[in-house]
Amino acid sequence: MQYERNLGYFNRRHIIYRRDPISDTATEEYDWGYYYEEGTHECYTLFNSRAKINTYKSLKWHLYVLWYLNPKMDPDEFETISKIICDKRNGFVTFSASAQVMHSINYDVSMSDLEKPPPNKLRKIIFKDSCKLDMSQKLSIVGRMVGRKKLSDSEIYEAMLIMHDNKEKISIAKLSIMLECSTRTIYRNMSNELKKEKELLNQEL
Repeated sequence: MQYERNLGYFNRRHIIYRRDPISDTATEEYDWGYYYEEGTHECYTLFNSRAKINTYKSLKWHLYVLWYLNPKMDPDEFETISKIICDKRNGFVTFSASAQVMHSINYDVSMSDLEKPPPNKLRKIIFKDSCKLDMSQKLSIVGRMVGRKKLSDSEIYEAMLIMHDNKEKISIAKLSIMLECSTRTIYRNMSNELKKEKELLNQEL
């Protein structure tokens, strides 16, 4: 059974789960968003797409980012947030995490250096929350911006998320059409991590 993501607690408690780059400067700004020619690792957009947390590694990363973005959060509130996210009925995860797993992950996160930014995917294109473009328009922009330089997995990932949010099954052929390149180019520039991500996203449809 699919559950809709419940962000009520986060919004009521003003928990930060999205943050635009704070020191990296966009190469260009548009009505729809921002373009970073060299990319940025500073954009954190948790729960911004329909994709759910589907691995323990991803769960740990999400919790790490939440505490990093909310440094004043105390251990009790962090544990509450952890329980909310790990409850499958709240629509954040695709699996049920045992109390033992939750305790282990929470401990690992609490021992992390919260002054150090969590590892993050490189982003070159960031759409504004107020952007009203549909899937084809967004993909057209991604394809146009990609044409400036060599295709990277950040553009492929962006296209994958756009297709997933539109409930489209992701395929190499579709990606090549949307990004206006050959399937060979997609294969050559798609990391193993992105290949696994593609399969996981398709499993959620």
